[in-house]
Amino acid sequence: MNGDPDEELVRRIGAGDPAAVQSLVARTLPRILALAARMLGDATEAEDVAQETFMRIWRNASRWQRGNALFDTWVHRVALNLCYDRLRRRREWVTDDLPDIVDPASLPDAPPLVEEHRVAWALQNIAPRQREAIVLVYYQEMSNIEAAVTMRISVDALESLLSRGRRSLQSILTRDGIDE
Repeated sequence: MNGDPDEELVRRIGAGDPAAVQSLVARTLPRILALAARMLGDATEAEDVAQETFMRIWRNASRWQRGNALFDTWVHRVALNLCYDRLRRRREWVTDDLPDIVDPASLPDAPPLVEEHRVAWALQNIAPRQREAIVLVYYQEMSNIEAAVTMRISVDALESLLSRGRRSLQSILTRDGIDE
C-alpha cells in the first residue's frame, strides 16, 4: 500500500490532538452511523456503536501502524465487530414472552411503508455476512477489494456473498410485494 491518507491524522490523534479527533469524527461519523444502522436496524444502537468506535480509535491510535489495510478499513472493521457483538447479544437474550409487535402495513388505515423502509427491513432479514457485504459495497461505496479486506475474505468470497445477498433480498422483497 503506497500511503494511507489518514496516516498523519492518526499520528496526531495518537499524540492527543483533540482537533485531529474532531476532524476524523466530522469526516467519518456519517459513514459509521450509516454502517451500524444498516447492520443493526436501530438508530440508537448505531449511535452507541459509533461512539464506541471513536473511543477505540482515541485509545488505540498511538499503537496503529500502517499495514496491509488503510486506516479507514480498520475503522470499518472495528465498527462491524461492535455491530456483531450487539447482534450476538440479541440472540443470547432469551425470554418466554413474545413482544407485542404490530406490522404497520397490516393495519387497515395505515399508509403503506415506503420502499426504502421495506428494503431496510428486508436487509435485516438476510444472513449477517451477506448484509455486511451488501452494506459495505452498496451503501458504504467500498470497492470489492476494500470490502473484502475489511471482511477479511477473498474477493471471490465477497462476490459470492453479494450474489447470495442480492438473491435473498430479491426473494424477500418479491414475496412481500415490493418487486412486482
